[in-house]
Amino acid sequence: MTKRVRMLRKYGPRWLLGLALTVLAALSTLGFFHSDSIERMDGFVAGLRMRIEAPVLDARVVIVDIDEKSLAAIGRFPWSRNIQANLVTQLTRHYGAGAVGFDISFPEPDTSSGYAVLERLANDQLAGVAGLKAQLADLKAGMDYDGLLAEALRGQNVVLGYNVSDKLRKGVLPAPAFTLESLNGRELLAYTSSGYEANIARLQQAAAGAGIFTASTDADGVIRSSILLQRIGDAYYPSLSLATAAVYLKARAIAPYFDTTVEQMSDAQKDSGGAAFISLFLPRGQLRIPVGEGLTTYVQFRGRGGPGGGAFRYVSAADVLTGAVPPAQLRGALVLVGSTAPGINDLRVTPVNPEYPGVEVHANLLKSILDNDFKARPSEAYLFECLQVLVFGLVLALVPALLSPLRAVLLTTAALAAAIGINFYLYYDADMVLNAAVLVLLILALFVLNLGFGYFVEVRKSQALVSRFREYVAPELVAEMAENPEQYTMDGESRELTVLFIDVRGFTTISEQLTPKALREYINLYLTAMSEDIRDSHCGTLDKYIGDAVMAFWGAPVAFADHARRAVATALLMQAGAARLDLEFQARGWPPLKVGIGINSGLMHVGDMGSKIRRAYTVMGDAVNLGARLEGITKVYGVGIAAGEASRHAAPQFVWRELDLVRVKGKHEPVAIFEPLGPAGSLDDAASARLATWHAALALVRAQQWDAAEVILRQLLADEPACILYRLYLDRITFYRAHPPAPGWDGVTTFETK
Repeated sequence: MTKRVRMLRKYGPRWLLGLALTVLAALSTLGFFHSDSIERMDGFVAGLRMRIEAPVLDARVVIVDIDEKSLAAIGRFPWSRNIQANLVTQLTRHYGAGAVGFDISFPEPDTSSGYAVLERLANDQLAGVAGLKAQLADLKAGMDYDGLLAEALRGQNVVLGYNVSDKLRKGVLPAPAFTLESLNGRELLAYTSSGYEANIARLQQAAAGAGIFTASTDADGVIRSSILLQRIGDAYYPSLSLATAAVYLKARAIAPYFDTTVEQMSDAQKDSGGAAFISLFLPRGQLRIPVGEGLTTYVQFRGRGGPGGGAFRYVSAADVLTGAVPPAQLRGALVLVGSTAPGINDLRVTPVNPEYPGVEVHANLLKSILDNDFKARPSEAYLFECLQVLVFGLVLALVPALLSPLRAVLLTTAALAAAIGINFYLYYDADMVLNAAVLVLLILALFVLNLGFGYFVEVRKSQALVSRFREYVAPELVAEMAENPEQYTMDGESRELTVLFIDVRGFTTISEQLTPKALREYINLYLTAMSEDIRDSHCGTLDKYIGDAVMAFWGAPVAFADHARRAVATALLMQAGAARLDLEFQARGWPPLKVGIGINSGLMHVGDMGSKIRRAYTVMGDAVNLGARLEGITKVYGVGIAAGEASRHAAPQFVWRELDLVRVKGKHEPVAIFEPLGPAGSLDDAASARLATWHAALALVRAQQWDAAEVILRQLLADEPACILYRLYLDRITFYRAHPPAPGWDGVTTFETK
């Protein structure tokens, strides 16, 4: 029975259930089925992201509030247009506001002055009264409230608001941002309305513009996004916030920005018309607002809203009319006129507050435009969410079965923290709005699944093995063996394995330069880092510490067909880790850290060996001894790693540099030794060329063509002046010229010491 079959029998049911949950979650992110509960949870997370961010007062945007104080002072709303005219005049001419946006519409003429009644009487019942018509003509200017408001609006940066509606067409629309014809054949998908309730012609023609303030709510009645541009007929019209920002920023035009051609669009981009941004063409350049499906953008709510919310300054309309507001608060500001009075019914349900002033929704959008800071849901968001579900789901469906309960809990906790952390990071730092409910629920469901299986099925079975082998085998091996207790024994056997030795260069000198306490910390940090690389990265067996040396092997007790590859990959990882430690040590004023690593593969004896007093799971044999010798001669060649020929042939996944043919102490047969330079394909063209040149030089040395070999070696040394290997062979050429090798020389270097 193969290992894979045994694992499938043992973990198959758990894995199958976990994968089924993952697939269901992935289908949910792709929209194959809908859940109100998940949607509510996503809404809660969205609100939480905004609520935990403390509001900061933005003095640029001010809300003129038709509050209860104003209603008490002036009267019930709507006010007559002469009062609105006074409000406009105060804001623009007296206070010098930069722009004013009205979250109020004027769809019908104002007849509250009574002038129309007097005019009708003068033409009918009182037609005979001398001078009456002349007196009415003198009064007309003061009693034409629409005219007063139109005059107040004329020439000022005032934007009116209006509603869209499919039921009627009322009032006059402003000039559109752009038309269908101007898109040159592109179809820009937007929310469409067949009607509108706009402002009367006199006011619209006098105003600087107008914008749509109709609220866009989700299915649960909560405002989370806003439509920036809406299509009416064959033209596209801006929202109140976009239109007001355009006037305030002196934008020349509003237009969609397409970042791809029609042919290059993804399916998701085509679904939203392909527009990635809405551009405001400003005197200083373009300001691009990212948009989602239907030309919408997410509203970034700041604070709980209202006069005490802390994000925006509220001033009473009554105080503006009487001039009681300090001029500095309104001069140059972007002013929104709206109401928080409960009777006017402009309170909205939002993720941060179920009674949020509608006018402050526009204020938040204006702040985002001014700061060029938008939270957007990318068109491919559902794919990213699906990818997250698959990655987290596959890991948590498969990996916990291979871990102890504690590690499984830690992994799940880390995964949950990572999922939430990624979501919040992308929101705050990358301005990406992603849903998290499905992923969080999947992680919790997989945790319950694994916890149940782990406790009732696996834990009890492995406890017996742990008790049996704890005194013989290192904890990391016990944990792995406990997964299949029936497959392991401590009896000795012979296997093809790979052994690794690593030692610190010049440790005696290092120990003389450090205090005992510092030396202990030095060696502990080094041994910890190297041990983690051996044990955690490529499943090596940490055999023993021999002073400052570490011995490890691969292929037992768990058999790996690629044990040589794992050992070589670990050696490269350890060299990189030692280099990082060296920087840390030198920063502390400690001696530099240099290590040498020897690797060899071959037939070795492995098992529980030792005395009755102390035993250990270890390896022995000639192949082990050769690995130790190779570690010792790395310093001769100036390399960090030296591997035997068997390891080189068993690990073709790496680029190798042949170093020499050597005969080490205790061995009669010569062995080719090699240095791994990195994974296959990791060398650039220049390094690959140098490697080929080196091998050519080595062949010339072995052919005793000293002059040709010297020329090549000196060229290599010029490129790498610090290379000890090239200097070594140049010295050998000098020696062989003075002491020619005997006939039949095989090019082998003999080492008489360990």
